[in-house]
Amino acid sequence: MIRDMEFDVSEMSSSEFVCRYVAGERDLVGIPVFPSRAFRHSCIVVNSNIISKPSDLNGKRIGVQVYTMTAAVWIRGVLQDAGVDLSTITWVEGDLIKPGPHGKAKPKPLLHPIDRMPNESRKSLSELLEDGEIAATIGAHTPPCLGKAPHIQHLFSNIRETENEYYQRTGIFPIMHLVAIKREVVEKHPFVPRSLFHAMNESKNIALHSMRFVSTYRYMLPFLSSDLVEIEELFGGDPWPYGIESNRTTLEALVNLLYDQAMISRRVTLEELFIDPCE
Repeated sequence: MIRDMEFDVSEMSSSEFVCRYVAGERDLVGIPVFPSRAFRHSCIVVNSNIISKPSDLNGKRIGVQVYTMTAAVWIRGVLQDAGVDLSTITWVEGDLIKPGPHGKAKPKPLLHPIDRMPNESRKSLSELLEDGEIAATIGAHTPPCLGKAPHIQHLFSNIRETENEYYQRTGIFPIMHLVAIKREVVEKHPFVPRSLFHAMNESKNIALHSMRFVSTYRYMLPFLSSDLVEIEELFGGDPWPYGIESNRTTLEALVNLLYDQAMISRRVTLEELFIDPCE
C-alpha cells in the first residue's frame, strides 16, 4: 500500500501511518478501526547470563528487527516503564533467523540521533543473543533460540499477570494496525469512511458474539470460558473497541512514544489523524 498505493483501503502499521502524516504525506485518511492489537511483553527475550531484571538492560546492546516497527515502539515504552534508560541502549537492527537485515527493510532517518546500527556480523540476532553478543531481542517475534537454549528466557517470567497488571495500571492495550483509505477516494465519496467504520464495527461485534457461544468452542483455546470471564472483568466485555474515544488513552500513548523516540516532530492530535465516524 505504501509503495504502490495498490488498494483503495488497507490495513497498515499504525506507527507508519502517524509518521507519514506528521511528515506531511496526506494521501491517506485514517479511520479508528484497529484490526491488530497485542501486548508485547512476551516478545522481550534476554540472555539470562547477562540480564535478570529490566534495569540490567541499561547500557546494553539489544537486537530489533526494525527500530521503527510498531511492535518495537510499544516495547520500548514497556521497557522505559520498567526502569530501562533507553538513551543508554545500542539498538542492533537485523533478522532474527538469518544474518543481515529483516526483509527488505531500509533504516528510516530519525529526528535526533539514536544509537542504532545494522547487524553486519555473520550471525542472526538469535545467534548473537545465544552467544551473549547482544543482551536481548525485541520485536514482533521471538528468536528461535528461545526454548532451545536454557539461558535464553523471557524478561518477564509471568507474562499473563504482567500484561494484566500493565493494562489495569495504564489503560493501554497496544494498537498495532489501523485502517487507512486513499484520500482521493474519500474526496470523491465522502460517505465511505463512516460506512466502512460501521460495517467493520458490526463485523467485529458479530465475531465477539460468536466467540461467546461456548457450547462448542469456536477457537482452539482450551480455557476459552475462563478467558471470556477475564475479558468481561478486565475490558468490560469488549477487548477490541473501535472509535477514537474508547482508544484515546492508547492512541495518545502511541503518539507520545513516537515523539519521544525521535520518529515524529510533534505530538499530533487524534482529531487530525482520524475521521470521526460518530460526528
